Amino acid sequence: MARVLLINPSYIPTYAGHKAGLSSPLFPVLGLSAIAAPAIARGHHVEVLDLCYVPYDPEYIKKKIIAAKPDIVGITATTPGMNQLRDMSILIKDISEKIIIVGGGPHPSSLPMESILESKLDAVFIGEADYSFAEFCDGVPVKDIQGIFYRDGNEVKSTGERIPIPNLDDLPMPAWELFDAQVYKKFASRLYVRKPPQASVEFSRGCVFKCDYCASKMTMALGYRKKSPARCAKEMIRLYELGYREVLIVDDIFTSDQEWAAAVCDAIIESGVKMAWTCSNGIRVEGSNPELFRKMKKAGCYRVAFGFESGNDAILKAFGKGGQASVEQGRAAVKMARASGMDTQGSFMLGLTADTEETMMDTINYARELPLDMIRFANTIGFPGTDMFNRYHDKGMVASYDWDDYCFYSSKSLFAHQEITEETLGRFMEIAYRRSIFFNIPFVFRRLWRGLRTGDVFWDAYYAVKFWMLPSTVNRPGCGYYARERWPVYDFAGKNISRTKYQVARKSQSVPNVEKNSGTHAVEVIAVGQ
Repeated sequence: MARVLLINPSYIPTYAGHKAGLSSPLFPVLGLSAIAAPAIARGHHVEVLDLCYVPYDPEYIKKKIIAAKPDIVGITATTPGMNQLRDMSILIKDISEKIIIVGGGPHPSSLPMESILESKLDAVFIGEADYSFAEFCDGVPVKDIQGIFYRDGNEVKSTGERIPIPNLDDLPMPAWELFDAQVYKKFASRLYVRKPPQASVEFSRGCVFKCDYCASKMTMALGYRKKSPARCAKEMIRLYELGYREVLIVDDIFTSDQEWAAAVCDAIIESGVKMAWTCSNGIRVEGSNPELFRKMKKAGCYRVAFGFESGNDAILKAFGKGGQASVEQGRAAVKMARASGMDTQGSFMLGLTADTEETMMDTINYARELPLDMIRFANTIGFPGTDMFNRYHDKGMVASYDWDDYCFYSSKSLFAHQEITEETLGRFMEIAYRRSIFFNIPFVFRRLWRGLRTGDVFWDAYYAVKFWMLPSTVNRPGCGYYARERWPVYDFAGKNISRTKYQVARKSQSVPNVEKNSGTHAVEVIAVGQ
């Protein structure tokens, strides 16, 4: 049986040192607990090294790897964590060339070939890796495992796409027991979490919408699959047994099937589990319903977040949300949620593809007028795997392929925006926070009343002082890497980037036809290494 160590990079370079970081999400990594469970069920020894709450420290990581004595190290990475993955891949190979290093998560799934060529990774898992990773641990020949890009000498080969898991109830319960709940209680943001420690759950996978800045399809495919309400309630109960007292539902479109969402709430109520939970990942405004909100509240939900993005209908339509969601629907959704007794959170983006100074001011004014309890602004970034990134790359307009720059709260402009300069975007971020929070009297009184009502007034005061002192954006210098000078370099300029079937499928409204897949596949030679 294999000894496996799963690593999650540090979040501090991404979430620390700026206003939005005060509500940074720190909880067990759902992706790692999900792929660990099938491997454990097959008898493999799995450990997790979660660095999310500590600074990136190569010496600390080295000691942990030596102590774990792994045969396989799996590293997950979003784009801001990709440089940490690259650095760790060299550190691990310096410890022992025999250790097999694999990557997964949003960034490697979006750029699988490039992720191998600019690191020491032996393989990358694309899409859902629940079963493909377990097969890899079993020792199944790599060429026979679907959903993998792998290194074969100087070549990078692909085994093609893996069929999305049709019945999510067939998956074993995520291995949350690999994480220490008390650690997440210690580091939880009390601005974001009412009853720490908090964990995250997914009750469904996928999304049918095609916003041009969203890369969720790279890991979950284009489509929508749901767990049964009974299974959802069992996951809540399991987390409560492990010591968690609050859950974040990370589904992309939890309320889109309102009948199913109501049934999930009923199952949670009937289970008797007293778990607080939130939809802080954001729900779509057109999926709002007063009856559903009341049922969610009864089931333990105390906050819903809405991904408003823009306060201009023309901009919403331009990036893919128009026609389904509108500014007026956003106003109605907030009103419904507040009437049910829940807190409301709004997320807004500045610098969207079609934005101008005028439309950004529309967004700022929209955020100011909505009766929200929490407001977050972010710079628009086209992450790898998105239509936005692909479009800018194809036009040669990507300003940086240094993944440390890919932070929502960076002061750097990553794309040559046709209307907005880097300086202008930074100025509007400052205006956004001043107008919507600092000098927004209704917002201040809402926060004060909420703090008195919930007993969180001390925490609100504490975070208010920190919020005032921190900048809106930051410029990251890096993490104090182990061997940056030895990172393999991939020259993105002028080259076609690898595109998976799901990236192509974003142009349609359905997942590629998987029912006709016979289960056989051919290995494709993708590239020659450097």
